[in-house]
Amino acid sequence: MQAAMDITAKYCHKEMEAYGSCVASNPSTWQQQCHELKLKVAQCTSSHPVIQKIRQDCSKEFVEFERCLRENQDTPTSCSPHVARFLGCAETVDLSGVDTNPAPQPS
Repeated sequence: MQAAMDITAKYCHKEMEAYGSCVASNPSTWQQQCHELKLKVAQCTSSHPVIQKIRQDCSKEFVEFERCLRENQDTPTSCSPHVARFLGCAETVDLSGVDTNPAPQPS
């Protein structure tokens, strides 16, 4: 997972910063207030092979985490077990044969 986070930070730093700031600034309304920024992060990362592989292999865990966030907008920390399951899955993804350093895509 650290590799995916490094890749996201490397190629999508601006989008991640904006989204993180928005979520922190809107604790009870971030789901609505930050939706566009969330889409920008998703768009930025969606083309990276490592992130695509993690999303594919851990889609069930990620969907459960997102559902938890939607259902607990006022208490996102209650989704910590969901995050842990997703990160645990991501750690087990086999990245052999995946290009971990493709050329950055223009945004």
